[in-house]
Amino acid sequence: MDDATISTDIRLREGSSIAQRLVMAGFAAAVALCFTPGLFTRDPLEVIISVVALLVGAGFVAGIMLAPAVVWIITANEILIGRQSPFGKLRTRIIGKDDITALQVPGSKRVKARFQLVFTLTSGERLTSPPISDVTHVRDTVARIAAQFEVPNVEEPVNPLDASNPEMHLGEPLEAFSTRDIRIVSLIAVALSAVPYAYKLWRGWPPTHVDILLLPLGVLAALAVHRYANLVTGAFWIIREGDIRVERLWGDGTPRADHIEGHDVKSITVDRRGRSEDEHCIVTIRTRAGRRFRSPRIGSRVEARAVGTEIVRRLGIAAESNKI
Repeated sequence: MDDATISTDIRLREGSSIAQRLVMAGFAAAVALCFTPGLFTRDPLEVIISVVALLVGAGFVAGIMLAPAVVWIITANEILIGRQSPFGKLRTRIIGKDDITALQVPGSKRVKARFQLVFTLTSGERLTSPPISDVTHVRDTVARIAAQFEVPNVEEPVNPLDASNPEMHLGEPLEAFSTRDIRIVSLIAVALSAVPYAYKLWRGWPPTHVDILLLPLGVLAALAVHRYANLVTGAFWIIREGDIRVERLWGDGTPRADHIEGHDVKSITVDRRGRSEDEHCIVTIRTRAGRRFRSPRIGSRVEARAVGTEIVRRLGIAAESNKI
């Protein structure tokens, strides 16, 4: 890992690789090109929509391809900051040890397993680093940097995934939906299914077969919400030495828990569950009994790999089962 304690320097990176940029830019361009047939029609509205879509697509492609890559190298006496655009020159900046007066480590509101270093300089300028990739050793990393630069009164970051915790927490403690909320959603489902039927009656038109069919479907949807709503609350992982406790809810809101020990694990992998590898990666554990446990969302692939590595260590998983 880039910022592990094995190296004397701490390296932090931000920015997608050229391959990732090309994939994202190609996808944006393909979506935009789907609107090109509208340019050859005589309908002014379709022409306007096509032009707007092409301009937005071109903007996305330009933004993806021109976004700079940033690298921080933190040594014992200085910080070297490198910033380079795909088609530009490398720009560097050196921040000396004596230029730093304060250090903060705020967590991300969007991705909880993400921490960045915020340095305050003697000039009053604030510099924000790329995210710390090894989210399981944030406290050690921050303490090491604070000691190197002799920064006083650095508040210890609150990190539920830190390896120094006896228990690492993934996700949030679960709470069942209130009966009132479930009833409201159920009534909304029934009301929506009855709207087409009621509208036809109000206008004096005969309801169609589709309108009549929607009525029992609305009732079934209401029953499904009432019975299974709590299944969508997700999972809460408690990672301890030797085992993982996975807490979830049954449909009626009662809690259930599963325990995973090292000898139960067939394989452990880092997977993407969403649109982006920067924010939607998770850890997946497959057991020898054929069950699959997907963790709550962690963050980027690098951050999820750090969590997975700590899980492997705590469970004592064999090397052949580790696919991280």
